[in-house]
Amino acid sequence: MSAAVATQSKSQSASLEHVTPDLQQEIEQFLYHESRVLDERRYEEWYELLAGDLHYFMPTRYNRLRREADKEFSAADEAAFFDEDKASIATRIRRLNTGMAWAEDPPSRTRHMVSNVVLRPLANDEYEVDCYYLLYRSRLEREVEIFVGMRHDVLRRAQNAAGFQIARRTIILDQSILQARNLSFFF
Repeated sequence: MSAAVATQSKSQSASLEHVTPDLQQEIEQFLYHESRVLDERRYEEWYELLAGDLHYFMPTRYNRLRREADKEFSAADEAAFFDEDKASIATRIRRLNTGMAWAEDPPSRTRHMVSNVVLRPLANDEYEVDCYYLLYRSRLEREVEIFVGMRHDVLRRAQNAAGFQIARRTIILDQSILQARNLSFFF
């Protein structure tokens, strides 16, 4: 095992020692709650789970040779599927509520599933949270898409009913080509 891998493994296991079963369950319950809120199209309630300094990011993914693995994802200053803040999310939600968002009329049916939740405490009641997700979306009679990947979140304790807010979300898709007609929903 290389020194870098050993150091990374050691730091990961050290951070896991600070995670109590109660904290693990509390954060998992937050993620399950968020999934249900999105699946039930309660977007205003979901919006309240977003921190004021939110960064919601889904980079594009490229097929690269092993020697170019560092170029697999778009950089912060390159094209991305999503590169949003809380204000742009508010605009999307307002548009969905107008009835003029033709890509969502009739609305999509979604099912968000999360698993393999790993968390690392940070400073100031913040937590890095990685999870795998599967997002099933169907619309009309024949539109069906499945999105699979990983999310990297930074959650922050908050004075709300759910107990946390999402400060950062990076969505990593396993797919490099999206065949969906649109991305008018939330991950």
